[in-house]
Amino acid sequence: MGFGRLAEIAASEAGTARIGLGLAAVGRPAYINLGRDRDLPAERPVEVMRRRSHELLDAAYAAGVRYLDAARSYGRAEEFLADWLRDRPDAARHVVVGSKWGYTYVADWRTDAETHEVKDHGVETFERQRGLTDALLGDRLDLYQIHSVTPESPALTDRELHTRLAALAAEGVTVGVSTSGPRQAEAIRAALAVEVDGRPLFRTVQSTYNLLEPSAGAALAEAHEAGRAVIIKEAVANGRLTEAAAERLPEPLRQVAEETGATPDAVALAAVLHRPWVTVVLSGAATTAQLRSNLAAAGLDLDERRLAGLERLAEPAEDYWRHRSQLPWA
Repeated sequence: MGFGRLAEIAASEAGTARIGLGLAAVGRPAYINLGRDRDLPAERPVEVMRRRSHELLDAAYAAGVRYLDAARSYGRAEEFLADWLRDRPDAARHVVVGSKWGYTYVADWRTDAETHEVKDHGVETFERQRGLTDALLGDRLDLYQIHSVTPESPALTDRELHTRLAALAAEGVTVGVSTSGPRQAEAIRAALAVEVDGRPLFRTVQSTYNLLEPSAGAALAEAHEAGRAVIIKEAVANGRLTEAAAERLPEPLRQVAEETGATPDAVALAAVLHRPWVTVVLSGAATTAQLRSNLAAAGLDLDERRLAGLERLAEPAEDYWRHRSQLPWA
């Protein structure tokens, strides 16, 4: 199933088809989300995280989620996902599978590693990681994205890399980019302009967009208008827009949650889902309870007054990304 099919599902079906499951939080023992000490056991051997991943995948699929998102740098996320797809062939026929290359996981399954991932967007890294992804996911891979492109990334200008990505696209794998950093809009627009033999190369864009960091919104709307699928990551700002933030939860978000009887994370996700240019919003849940809470966003209708109040939470992009860079791996 290609990513175009998921866009059709998301456009034609109500509910959770517009919410995907990202495996960043459960594919490796450490990540930067708030509240991991409560979400996961203190000891996180591979088999514990594999079981947690499969529990989440089972719950997500049963609830109607159809896009599953991994990455080479998410520890063993591709492996866990491949195991799940193998063991559940009926489900495997109905999901769209995406992964990302460009970061190498180097933490050796340690939570206290000094460095957890190393970024490189060169051709050699693409070929090496593509081989590793193929060995695990094979023809189940629908979407392959360059991980965390910024305006200065060589992936935007490397013609040899573009040729190899175009060859992958010719094999039936959708090629996309994900973006990060305070200049996401610039990176998105540069990616939209990349062509090979007169044809657009990147067919999907995955970006950070949330109530605190909406700066990429206009560029993402342009991507949608240009026929690209738009995937939103970090819609709850690595836990800053959830109950894990405790007393630091923004008051307008707390107020809307109380008025609607919803959890803060559901409100934050629903605000993103109200954007007409969004194809899929990712849940980064680490527990099935979090997943259920996230999925409630699909049925939450926010009026213009509430949306306007939530929009006031936006921070300068530079401040947001500075804060994010200081979140501890745990």
